[in-house]
Amino acid sequence: MRGVPDSAAIDASSSSAVLRRSFRKTFLPAVRGEGVYLWDASGKQYLDFSGSAAVNFIGHGVAEIAAAMASQAKQLEFVHSSQFTTPVAEEYAAELIEFAGKNFEGGCVYFTCGGSESIETALKLSRQYQVEIGQTKRHQVISRGQSYHGSTLGALSVSGNKRRREIYLPMVREFAHVGFPYCYRCAFDCTDGCRNCGEEYAAELERAIEAANGEVAAFIFEPVSGATLGAVVPPSGYLQSVAEICRRHGVLLIADEVMTGMGRTGRNFALEHWDVAPDILVTAKGLSSGYAPLGAVLVSKRVASAIADGSGAFLHGFTYNSHPISLAAGRAVLTRVQEQELVQAADSESRGSTAATLRQALERLRDAKAVGDVRGIGLLWGVEFVADKTTKRPFAPELNFAGRVAQAAVNRGLLVYPMQGCVDGVSGDHVLITPPAVITTEQIDWAVKQLREAIEEAATT
Repeated sequence: MRGVPDSAAIDASSSSAVLRRSFRKTFLPAVRGEGVYLWDASGKQYLDFSGSAAVNFIGHGVAEIAAAMASQAKQLEFVHSSQFTTPVAEEYAAELIEFAGKNFEGGCVYFTCGGSESIETALKLSRQYQVEIGQTKRHQVISRGQSYHGSTLGALSVSGNKRRREIYLPMVREFAHVGFPYCYRCAFDCTDGCRNCGEEYAAELERAIEAANGEVAAFIFEPVSGATLGAVVPPSGYLQSVAEICRRHGVLLIADEVMTGMGRTGRNFALEHWDVAPDILVTAKGLSSGYAPLGAVLVSKRVASAIADGSGAFLHGFTYNSHPISLAAGRAVLTRVQEQELVQAADSESRGSTAATLRQALERLRDAKAVGDVRGIGLLWGVEFVADKTTKRPFAPELNFAGRVAQAAVNRGLLVYPMQGCVDGVSGDHVLITPPAVITTEQIDWAVKQLREAIEEAATT
């Protein structure tokens, strides 16, 4: 019987039958995880300061999650959702609706295998909703430039990440992309704490809706930007204005909380910071904390009722949606998040919380020569690098400064999430810091010290 591969049998330098994300990068074989740490096959330890791309929220190696998955697998490993529902699906969906709060009372959940599938589901759902209520012209989905919503073609069509879209553009259906509040590099007057620029960008959305002549079905956005911009927090009033504009024009509001949901920002979902109620909410990543492939689309009662009372069927499906073992993992993760009070730990405005400690430690990086901005909320932070702090001039893209920082950090046993293109889609470097909520003060201090040294090394090479 085959079990976990023997770490000694894995050779990082050998040729691989796996189509990896890069043929020019060496990928070390990870063999174990516990808490905030990962180990490779050689026994080297890494502090997972990026939460494995903002996925892991509860920590690695939690035995209760594996036990819940094994228990479900022993009882029932799979049924197709066109033939059956399952107790774990029904119970977990009800718990998620309760976790999402009053806005989703009477609504429902569509489970997928991850973020991109969930975005595809939300896009198609917004179109079907409009058809069900007689708005058959509405099919366009407006999004923001410098955004990222997934890697499938539908998700790419509403993403603004230039590097990830460029070669696929001939295959993509294009809709309007509007501007976004990015106060470190704002095009408007930000002397009032960016409230003015927020209103300017909201007005741009309204103009785009009006220019589409009644064809817009939905507007999709990240409440706090993820990988593409690096934890940019919207200014006060912006999201409220966006929500009001969409309501007035009959446009559904789709919140992409793949990265920000499930407690990452110190609220169950990030939109709670601004008291905004979306029609559709998409989440993944922290939903299962990486223990199994899982995403979810939360649908308000209004949207669900339009389909239930209309055609009566959502014309969409994946073979593995509502997979029982993944749902068992997600349900066990939600239980742990609540029992361990990890959402509260992720509240950076709460004195003495884990997130407040992280914020204070990262703020100390501002005096580093190459650091232009430190921004974020909860346990989602970005550090942007610049070649000149006075002018905010970015490093030349070919230097891959963020990649250099990340490699220098890896050499020190620290994992961060490097990205390029935050300025204009090509230039601009930053790293995301998104650790598990179980990280300690001592681990934060050590990690920030290593990150500072990695930045300094990259700046001198």
